[in-house]
Amino acid sequence: MERVERNICILTAVALVSVLSTQLAFAHGDVTPQSIDTSTIPTLGDDWSETNPYRELGGDVKVEIERLGASAYNQNCARCHGLEGISGGIAPDLRMLAPDYDGDEWYVYRVQNGAVRNGAVYMPKMTEHLNQEALWAIRTWLESVAPDNG
Repeated sequence: MERVERNICILTAVALVSVLSTQLAFAHGDVTPQSIDTSTIPTLGDDWSETNPYRELGGDVKVEIERLGASAYNQNCARCHGLEGISGGIAPDLRMLAPDYDGDEWYVYRVQNGAVRNGAVYMPKMTEHLNQEALWAIRTWLESVAPDNG
């Protein structure tokens, strides 16, 4: 009888883990990125900059860019890339991108093209939902919270 009870407990645990992991995988559902009002930061136009045009700005303008970037990140990126920019391992930790041309090049490629593996969309093409200003504001905020900027 003990063996039967133990097997029932094991089967129950397996079923519970299976149900919970399925629910967690679909917890967010098919979420569409949220547009961001970028009217409070400098406009950049239609042509994409190759490097972060906000990186060298300072003062109140930079504070507003970072504020907007944090908000845009939390609304559109945190569910996969982690709260406060800290990845939990599901997607890359974007704070670790080099704050230079190479990091910007990777970032621009990914936000413009998204990520698809074996036909499954891992990341949407963010430029279909967010303008250049919002996406560079996100990058600017990520640079401000990078561990070596601590």
